[in-house]
Parts: sequence; C-alpha cells; structure tokens
Amino acid sequence: MIFSLTHQPTIITPTKYPKPTSRFLILPPISNPNLKTPTNSKPLHVSRAQKLQPLQSLQPLRSVECKAYEADRSDGVVIEKIEAAKRVKIGGYFAVWWFLNVIFNIYNKKVLNAFPYPWLTSTLSLAAGSAIMLVSWATKVAEAPNTDVEFWKALFPVALAHTIGHVAATVSMSKVAVSFTHIIKSGEPAFSVLVSRFILGETFPTSVYLSLLPIIGGCGLAALTELNFNMIGFMGAMISNLAFVFRNIFSKRGMKGKSVSGMNYYACLSLLSLLILTPFAIAVEGPKVWAAGWQNAVSEIGPQFVWWVAAQSIFYHLYNQVSYMSLDEISPLTFSIGNTMKRISVIVASIIIFHTPVQPINALGAAIAILGTFLYSQAKQ
Repeated sequence: MIFSLTHQPTIITPTKYPKPTSRFLILPPISNPNLKTPTNSKPLHVSRAQKLQPLQSLQPLRSVECKAYEADRSDGVVIEKIEAAKRVKIGGYFAVWWFLNVIFNIYNKKVLNAFPYPWLTSTLSLAAGSAIMLVSWATKVAEAPNTDVEFWKALFPVALAHTIGHVAATVSMSKVAVSFTHIIKSGEPAFSVLVSRFILGETFPTSVYLSLLPIIGGCGLAALTELNFNMIGFMGAMISNLAFVFRNIFSKRGMKGKSVSGMNYYACLSLLSLLILTPFAIAVEGPKVWAAGWQNAVSEIGPQFVWWVAAQSIFYHLYNQVSYMSLDEISPLTFSIGNTMKRISVIVASIIIFHTPVQPINALGAAIAILGTFLYSQAKQ
C-alpha cells in the first residue's frame, strides 16, 4: 500500500504587541487635547521608574509606575510656619506696647495730679530710660551701638523735636484729662500732611486730604464739648503734634544709611534729649520748687508717691523702646494702625480709671477723629 504524505508548511505569525507610545507613556504628550494646563507653576520631578525590560519580554497590560511631585513641596509648610511665628511676634509687640503705654499714662497722670511740675517729670522719664540703657550696655545685656560723630549730628534735630514734643505732651496732661490730650494728639496726621505739603513741597492724593476732614472735625468737636477745657492743655497737645511731625521728618532724612537697631536708636535719642532738656527744666522750674512740691506730695500721698514716679519713668522708656523695636518688624502702615489702636486703649482706660465725665457729643467727636486717623493711614499707603 502506498501512502502519500503531503507536508504542510508551518506559518509562524509574530505576536503583535501594543505600541509602547500609547500604553507606556510616562507623561501625557503635550499635544494631547485632553491635557489640562497645570495651575501650579512649580517644577515637577518624575520619580525613578521601575527597571524596563526588553520589549519582547513585556507582558500586555503591564505598565510602568511613575510618580510626580513638587520639587519644593515642603517649602510651603516652612514658609507658613515662619509667617505664623512672625504674626505672633508682631501681635506680642502690639500687646506689650499698648499695655505699657496705658500703664505709663495712668501713673503719669497720678504723679502730675499730686506733683504738677511737668518739666521735672519729663526729665525723670528720660533719665530713667538713659540709666536703664547705660547699665544694659555696661553689663553686656544689650549690645552697645557703633556710632560716630556724624551719627550724633544727624540725631540732634531729632532729639530736639522729641524733647519739645515730650515736654509739651506732659504739660498738656498736667492741665487736662488724659483722654482729651490723646484725642487732640490723634490729629497728628493733619499736621504731618500740612507740614509736608507747605514746607517740604510734597503732594498727596485726594483721598489723603479728604481723610483729614474727619480728623480735624472730630478733634474740634471734642475740644468744644470738653467739660474741663484748658487752653494750656489744648496748646500743649497741639505743639506736641507739630514737634513729633518734625521729629519723624528729621529722623527719615538724617538716619538714612545708619545701621542702628530700633532699641539702641531710641536709647541714643533719650540720652541726647536728656542733655537738651535738663538745663531748661532747671531754668523753668528749679530745684527749690521741686523740693517743696516733692515734700508736699509725699506728705499727702505717702511713700507710694515715690513708686508712682519710678513707675511712670520706667514705663515711659519701656513703651517707647518697644514701639521702636516693632518698627524693625512691621511696615509704617501697620505701625500707624497700631498707634491708632493704642490711643483708643489709652482713652478708654483713662476714662474708666479716672472716672472722667464724657458727654455723648464729646465721645462722638473722639470717635470721628480716631476713625479719620485710621482712614488716613489707609489712604497714605
């Protein structure tokens, strides 16, 4: 039997694998129309992919896992923590500043009620601060400033204006209520704009000029309705406003390029102001008047009067030192707003503690003036 075998050739067809461009893309192609534009501008880094095998050994449906992350994903958390710490620090400055200022004004008024000699009282405030800083420098508690002759020359007009403003404010406090002095002193922005406009030739936007209207109107209304109005007290507050405006102008012009911290700057200012004020205080009032007044105050108040004098002197330096230290940390706008809030706290505290009679129309004038000060600080920026 004959068999016939026919050999059928085997046809081998190569297996077709999916194109790697569609399944194994690490990142979508730029031309993909479904790709959304990333909203984060931070760079993306691709983590190390799994080791790729030869194409022939790849199994269908197997993919390479990649992970994308922000290069500085931890930076945001660090920055937020730094900003939060800074806000807490500034808040602490403000709280201490307002507290010390309220305490100073209370003890200052108590001293002036029993010992109506504002020139000596002002001198003692500067002397206490100067002594505190000299001891701090000598004991290395605080680093002494590196100053030269040019520094003190530039500081002199600042110290002169500071001395005038300090004495004028103390004279005002000796004649009228603490609240009234601070209501009038809230009009300082009006003096600042007028001096800058007519003496320095600076111009301001219309919003700044408009913000002066409630300041001037509120101060005027408070003055006209003040039950215990005194012209010397009123003029003292006004002179203080003008003097502090010039102090700020001289400070900005003369202290450019001077690398002195806020704390040491105010310490040097106190020392120079003390040297300027002392001979004038002796000439205006004199040791004989001081001795008689001191004896009378101690006999009426008792030994605690000495504590009042020490407290008002120390707290005056501390609150000013903290305010100058805060300038190293905050913007002028924030400082201005803080100063406005400080006046509110002093006015309210003094009215409560000294039982100052306040008419509704008087309170309205104070509120309008303080609101104008806040609007001014916003418009100025």
